[in-house]
Order: sequence, then structure tokens, then C-alpha cells
Amino acid sequence: MAAVCVFCSSSVRIEPSYVELAADVGAELARRGHVLVSGGGSVSCMGAVARAARAGGARTIGVIPQVLLELEVADHDADELLVTPDMRARKAAMDARSDAFLTLPGGLGTLEELLEIWVARTLAMHGKPVVVLDPDGLYEPLRGQVDLLVERGFVRPAARDEVSWVHTVDAAFAAIERGRTPLARTVAPDEILEAEP
Repeated sequence: MAAVCVFCSSSVRIEPSYVELAADVGAELARRGHVLVSGGGSVSCMGAVARAARAGGARTIGVIPQVLLELEVADHDADELLVTPDMRARKAAMDARSDAFLTLPGGLGTLEELLEIWVARTLAMHGKPVVVLDPDGLYEPLRGQVDLLVERGFVRPAARDEVSWVHTVDAAFAAIERGRTPLARTVAPDEILEAEP
């Protein structure tokens, strides 16, 4: 059993297929016996993943900042709902409670969460799996941007490869379960001195 942190959208303006994807993720998470860690909202993808996980018998932990209690409509049905003073405390609490990170299609907040946890892994601050589930190519421009940064020398190829990119729910959980062994890698001093991961 792992505590899987799911980064996803709380926007109510997205296509229903993304909400359905989040529900499929929640159901599969429960089927595999994992715990859900989410952003603590009850709307859109965030709510769908939590409801489906609970419906399948999974324990759910929501983490939401005080300022978003009303905007994202807090998931008061969560087994544990943590209210933090701000976004930074929210992300820190989600990170601390999680054994793996799964990013679904989302907006700026989701991108911020993905990039922060990705950078931390490239610096060996954690060895937890980082997986992006991208069924329809939404994140392909991001992958292209990172490839360009590698080409221009701003990002090391090894840093780019710290993330698993998948297209299906089954592949996402396979990547999470395959990658649960922490990295045994020492970061060289010249890597730490680089401003960019």
C-alpha cells in the first residue's frame, strides 16, 4: 500500500472527460489498495478522484489552504481533512504524507505542483516516483519545452528522465508501483551549484 498524491484540476470549466479520468484514477487507486492524498477540494477532478477512491474503500486525505476552503469547496467527506495557512504549507503537507506523485491534466496550480516535486527529485531531496498521466497530449508542449532546455544545456538529461510519462491509468499505477524504491543517488557538488535542475 502506498499513499499516492494526485495533482489535478479543481476547475469546473473543463471537459467532462477529464473528470471521468480522475474518477477512473480514484477507482483504480482503491482497487490496488492505496491511500489518496489530494488537494482537499470537492469539485471537478479533485472531487471526482476522492469520491471514487472512497467508493472503492480507499482512505482519503485532503489538504487545503484556508483561503480555498470556499473556492474549491472543501472535501468534508475526506477521512482526514487538513487545513493549512497557505499554499506552501499545503504542498509541504501533501509531500510529507505521500509515497508517490501522480499528475493528471490540470492548470497552472497543477503545473506548479508537478514542477516543484520534479525539481526536488532531480536534486535527490526525495526518491518518490513522479508520474504524469497524459492521455491526450495536453502536456506534450511541456515535454517539448523541457527537451529544448536539455538541448540548450539548461537541464541535464538525467533530470528530464526523472518523470514517467504515461497515457493510461493502468500504466500510471504500474509506474508508481515499479518506482517505489527510493533513489540511492548522490548529487555531485556541480549539480547542486547549477541554478537550474
